[in-house]
Amino acid sequence: MSDLLFVLKPVATRDPLRNVRAFRNSLLRWFGEHGADYPWRRTTDPYPILVSEIMLQQTTVGAVLQNRRFERFLSTFPDLASLASATEEELLRAWEGLGYYNRVRNLQKTARAVLEEHGGEFPTDPVLLETLPGVGRYTAGAVATFAFDRSAPIVDANIARVLTRLFDYRKPIETTASQDQLWSWASDLVPPRDARTFNSAFMELGQSHCSASSPDCLHCPARDFCATRDPEPLPAKKPRRKSVEVSEHVLFVRKRDGSVLLAQEAGSRRRGLWKLPERSHDQLADLPLLATRKYSITHHRVTVHIYRCPPSRIPARDPESHELFHAESALPDLPMPSPFRKALNALLRA
Repeated sequence: MSDLLFVLKPVATRDPLRNVRAFRNSLLRWFGEHGADYPWRRTTDPYPILVSEIMLQQTTVGAVLQNRRFERFLSTFPDLASLASATEEELLRAWEGLGYYNRVRNLQKTARAVLEEHGGEFPTDPVLLETLPGVGRYTAGAVATFAFDRSAPIVDANIARVLTRLFDYRKPIETTASQDQLWSWASDLVPPRDARTFNSAFMELGQSHCSASSPDCLHCPARDFCATRDPEPLPAKKPRRKSVEVSEHVLFVRKRDGSVLLAQEAGSRRRGLWKLPERSHDQLADLPLLATRKYSITHHRVTVHIYRCPPSRIPARDPESHELFHAESALPDLPMPSPFRKALNALLRA
């Protein structure tokens, strides 16, 4: 933290727990004037709220808003029944660009469970919501509070950041003890009524004034309640895993009729998605290199080397792999990881 920010950071004059009503009112007043108008905030229907919460796990608000992904998904699957009956290919295509594709598979399992076990009606109790497939403590609390205005605590990355700064909590937050402490504070702070608005305000405070890299302490509505004098290092976290450099060597094979060879992913992370088929570097060393692209996934930094290969020279593949030629007209409807979609589009335009 800069020396200037340390000097200017307001000193807390009130404790958020001992002055909980004043703390809540400060956030609610600020949110009433400055709260963002996200599409999922315009409804109390638990289905679109659940969709938004699953999308926002491990994904930024900007990425979900980009290209109207939330609205497009609901246009494709407007209700539980349409989601429950979708094929995996339809699911993956609708989720493309958001990554972590097991999230949408769990979302479909949840839709089926609500239909089959709850008569198509979402439980309103966070404890019952947490029994649904893929629904953890945070998501259960979020659906309960945003759909049903239940007084349920929620702790996402934004709220965790605000809490550690409010209470100047400097222990790594990944531990069980730290998580218990954060959830305890969140439970004490959430009001018995209008929890929907309060929790929205709490989350947005972490997105705006109490952001990770540049906290705006001077204009923060919670500045009178914030104990830390040095917010930037908070929350404390365990050291990050080092990035692993990975190289992929893939083929671009196109027939005269325009069809393109693609391989279907079999791993757990991107199972069912289509990509350019991979081979060893030795198998492709004599082929012309068309392009090199980079992308990141979890702690891996991947460099993709793309080689042009005539259909007559396709190297031997793993017999367990599934590869097919697809007509160019069919490519837009195939589910595909975003890095490969962008690469393929560029190759087809070249």
